[in-house]
Formats: sequence, structure tokens, C-alpha cells
Amino acid sequence: MYEKFGQFIDGKWQKSSSGESYDVVNPANEEVIGKASKADQNDIKAALKSAEKGLEIWKNTSPWERAKIIRKISELIRKKVDILSNWLTLEVGKPLAEGAGEVNGAADIFEWNSEETKRIYGETLQSRFPNTRIHVYYQPVGVVAALVPWNFPVILASRKISTALAAGCSVIVKPDVITPGSVMELVNICKEAGVPAGVINLLSGDPAFISDQLLSSDIIKKVSITGSTRVGKLILKKAADKVQRVTMELSGHSPFIVFDDVDLNKVTDMAITAKFRNNGQVCISPGRFYIHENKKDDFTKLMLEKTKKLKIGNGLDKDTVLGPLTTKKRLEEVESLVDITKKEGAKVLCGGKRPAGFNKGFFYEPTIFDNVKDNYTIVNQEPFGPLVPILTFKKFDEVIERANNNELGLASYIYTNDMKKANKASELMESGTVAVNTPVVAVAEAPFGGIKQTGYGREGGSMAIKDYLNIKYTHLGVHYD
Repeated sequence: MYEKFGQFIDGKWQKSSSGESYDVVNPANEEVIGKASKADQNDIKAALKSAEKGLEIWKNTSPWERAKIIRKISELIRKKVDILSNWLTLEVGKPLAEGAGEVNGAADIFEWNSEETKRIYGETLQSRFPNTRIHVYYQPVGVVAALVPWNFPVILASRKISTALAAGCSVIVKPDVITPGSVMELVNICKEAGVPAGVINLLSGDPAFISDQLLSSDIIKKVSITGSTRVGKLILKKAADKVQRVTMELSGHSPFIVFDDVDLNKVTDMAITAKFRNNGQVCISPGRFYIHENKKDDFTKLMLEKTKKLKIGNGLDKDTVLGPLTTKKRLEEVESLVDITKKEGAKVLCGGKRPAGFNKGFFYEPTIFDNVKDNYTIVNQEPFGPLVPILTFKKFDEVIERANNNELGLASYIYTNDMKKANKASELMESGTVAVNTPVVAVAEAPFGGIKQTGYGREGGSMAIKDYLNIKYTHLGVHYD
């Protein structure tokens, strides 16, 4: 499946200079999907040279022309939803319908940034001097290294690529070895849409090696990474050597707070949607469920009923709601966290094991815990899987304090019919995003990102493009006769 792709350098797909490749595995059956090209140092040097050349072309392309091409990418993505969704199911394991949602979200992001391209506004300031003028304007930061994770490869690559293109930057994309085909297909669409040679490049292979080589180069001026906090800190230290600009969205451990004045049927529906999308392998997935003590029993009962109805299976089957976890490593880490949580004293209400009837694949049952305490590992460590620890609270101030007692700060979820309480809670939450009475957080038109050890910078909305631009101020002397 990967033969038609490879490394994408200077507008062409090509084999790595060493001819090496690596196996990509289908998480639903543990079979090898195919062999993907593995970049070596020569490929990385070629990509850097290509991106440097592409930058000169693209930054001098008019915003209207850039916008037209970026818009074309969004249109082609929508035409190829089935192709991209199939890649996501084969590589990530997510159900086809879920994959289609990701692909359409990616198209929205390209569409949004096609419009932002034409709205890079400078300003003229009133000078203190009568014979000078102050002009402030924006210029592309330069060549961007886009480091893309495996859990949402199409949408996360789209955020980075489309924003870089909108700003007038060239970009080198590095997909994860787990999901290279999804990103290769997306880059091929960019080529088809008319992006000039060198403006977008792709390097497939060892993530640590490629990232290290890119960040060691004087050509790279900005890095955008979505990944774990551990990896983000390593990237940040490396970027410091070259004083490269960094946008990073790292780990999350989102609180899900349910007050006692809600319709639990609606709230549990939203909890199911938010928690089990991509089997919980989502940075904004709710990880800590704080339920008011008056609603806890009813909430738990409804969650159990609805969770037990979720069909586990291969994402290619139309009735599947929960596909496999994406890697064996992720499966083993989820199993380990479940064992730790049980040993610490939690009660498993459902799940807690691999499902019966699956001889192959990285499947795991959605798992709900009761009797969870604040000092348990699962409350302080991102689960990144289909695990639901339920805690209770009595008072508003108490739950806000407990929810904020975490080093991560990406998303928070608040459920109440009291708008005064909703507004106050959303203002007090220590997270970059807050969802109130909705399971939806990430949309193209809104700034997405975190605070604390979840990182900084934003993707989406009108603010994102500023992270890909340098601010220039000119103090202009005007001499009148």
C-alpha cells in the first residue's frame, strides 16, 4: 500500500536513498499492512534543501493565490473522504464513520486557513514624531518542522500544514511510523491541489532520528509538535539550541464535572461521545469524572447501561463503535494501569480485560471504576484509553480545586443548567479549553491548545497563524519639503 508513496521531496515521491523500509501493522488483526519508506540522513538533507527552496517560492506567492490552492486542498479532502477514512481504520484502528469525522474536520481546517491567508493584517501606529510613521507587519517565520502523532494523523497534520501554508511558510512533515500512509495520502492531495514543489515535504521513518536531525538544522525556524509531555520537553530542549519557535500541544487529563441539576440521560450520552472516541486515545478525552454525590449512583447506572452496548470490533465493520487500541504498547500500558487501579482499591464495574472472542488485535473492553480516590494513579496519570474513573464531590469550590490539582491543562468539561455556575466554573478551570454542556472542544474556527505542562501556542481560529509569522516594525522617516 505504501509503494506509490515514500519520501516526498521537491514535489516528488521517491524511495529513501538507502532503500530501507519498516513494517506498518494493522491494530485490528496484527497483520502487516505494508512496508513504508525509512528516511536516512541524505533524505533529511535533501528535504531541508527542498524546503528552503520552496520557502522562497511560497512566501513570494500572493495571499490570494495561496488561498486558492489551500481551498482546493480542502475540496479534494472532501472528495476523498472514503480513501482517507480507510487509511485511518487500517493504521489507527478507528471505525470508518469516526475516520470520516476526522477527515471532514481536516477539510474544515484547510478551508478556514484558506480564508485566514487573506487576513494577515498589519497596522499603522501614530508616531510621537510629526515626521515619522510606524508600520507593523507580518512575515513568514520560515521553514516549519511539523511533528505529527499517530492518534489523529490526518487532522493534526492538517492543522500544521494548512497554517504554515496560510502564513507563507514551507513545511517538512514527519508522520509517526504507526500511521505514515494517512499523512502520505494527505500530502499527495496537497500536491494534486497545486502546491509548488518544495513547499511541502514529508520524511517517513524513525521519529526520534528525523526530529533530531531537523531541529539540528539552521534551516528550521519553527517546530510544531503534538505529542506527550515527555517528548515535548525533549523537543523544547533541542529547539532551544537554535532558538526555534515552538508550538506544542502535549498530554491532557481532562476533568468531567457533573453538577446535580442536569439531565443525566443527555449528559451520559455526551460522556460516551467524549470518552470513547478513538477508544479514549485522545488528548482531550475526559480522564477524571467528578459527579455530584446526589447524582453519582444514577450517573453510574446510565454509564454502565450505555457502555455495555458499545460494539467492539474491526473498524471496517459498519456496526463497530470501539475499534482496537492502536499499538500493543498502548494495550499493555492500559492493562497495567487497570491492574494498578484495582490494587489501589478501586472497584471494576465493567470491563477491565481484553474482550472474549478476539484472538488477534489490540482490543480492550471499556472499563468503569468506582471507589476511586484523588491520590490514585489513574487520577493523576493520563489514561489514554477507554478507562472511566468515577469520583464524587459535594461543593462547588471543592470540585474546582480538585479538578485543577493536576500539572496538565488542556481541556475541561462542565455540565450544569445554572448559567451563573457554568460561567464561574469555566473561568476558574485551569485549562486552555472548556466545554460547557457539550462534548465538542476542537473546531477549526476556535483556538485549540493548553496551559501548564500541556504546552503553549494555539492551533485553529484566527490566533493560530500568528505563531507562524514574525512581527516586523518599521519606523519610517517622512521628509516634507
